[in-house]
Amino acid sequence: MKIGVLGAGLMGKEVVRDLILNKDITEVGLADVDFERVNQVCHHLNSNKLTAYQVNATDKEALENYIKHFDVIVNALFYSFNESVAQTAIRVGTHAVDLGGHIGHITDKVLQLNEEAKQANVTIIPDLGVAPGMINILTGYGVGKLTEAKEIKLYVGGIPLRPEAPIEYKHVFSMESVLDHYTDPSLIIRNGVKQEVPSLSEIEPIYFDKFGPLEAFHTSGGTSTLSITYPYLETLEYKTIRYPNHAKKFQLLVDLNLTKNDYEVEIDGQLINPKKVLLKVLDPIVELGKAQDVVLLRVVVNGEKDKKELKYTYEMIVHKNERLQVTAMARATSNTISIVAQMIASGVITKGGVYPPEQIVPGDLYIEEMKKRNIIIKENMIS
Repeated sequence: MKIGVLGAGLMGKEVVRDLILNKDITEVGLADVDFERVNQVCHHLNSNKLTAYQVNATDKEALENYIKHFDVIVNALFYSFNESVAQTAIRVGTHAVDLGGHIGHITDKVLQLNEEAKQANVTIIPDLGVAPGMINILTGYGVGKLTEAKEIKLYVGGIPLRPEAPIEYKHVFSMESVLDHYTDPSLIIRNGVKQEVPSLSEIEPIYFDKFGPLEAFHTSGGTSTLSITYPYLETLEYKTIRYPNHAKKFQLLVDLNLTKNDYEVEIDGQLINPKKVLLKVLDPIVELGKAQDVVLLRVVVNGEKDKKELKYTYEMIVHKNERLQVTAMARATSNTISIVAQMIASGVITKGGVYPPEQIVPGDLYIEEMKKRNIIIKENMIS
């Protein structure tokens, strides 16, 4: 098996770390436009399976030459590259997975390549992060155990283990993306009807073992493709987990027009976008640095099996790997996409086409593989 990775950032590095441990993988490639960064990762991981490549993903020919060398490509680049990488993979006959990105309907554009992928007998699976990604896989697994699913509730949060004032939050991916998820409307299903509700709204208390009370509130993008896969649901919602009063603090910033992309104010004769200023101010405050983070996840699937009410709950608490200095979010995300890439490469997943994770990734095997990586997902069934 030969698997190539695009992107030598944190996620790409951790995907490679996982791939080189599989004895059945004979070759791993790591490519980025920044060749120095690629070499640093390769030197750090020190595996004779690993080869460094310099590839500019905007260069169509260079991208094609890299991708066609592998059985599967793991796309860990910024989400704006997802469509072009999927198109290239289909063209050269290589399977591909990506970390998702619902901003600008990028995942929808990848899903529209389904017929082309089928004709090429290429498997493409987008949205393989934590949310979306892990929650989709676990939702699909839970729904598959029911005759009829009625309600799906999803809760995910990446938070600092030890919160610090004034925000009590440390970001583990782009703070700009965080603000987008806080301001774009959230798609839900309620009383069987698809609708949108404001993000940061409908705050509810939530508790995890050794964590609580916490709060959960609507944010955009979390329901991802689930409303398309399960349009018959009575209820579908996704909420982000934070420490108490987080939503109110950020709602104030929204109400003050400090998070708008298309808003400017004039200061000393210059037009300034307040959001850019806010991001600059927040960056040093919310930088994780060497602090410990934790990822909390809960997937609740309610429905019927043989005319009996059943509820399946999947729960996970992941901490930072202090020895390797790998954040909890990086562990959960990189292992998810790496495991699915290996499922495709090894022939566990063989169906050609473009599929969201809940439709094609076997949940039981996924949970088993995560356990091997010391990430425990607990299943609970209540009848």
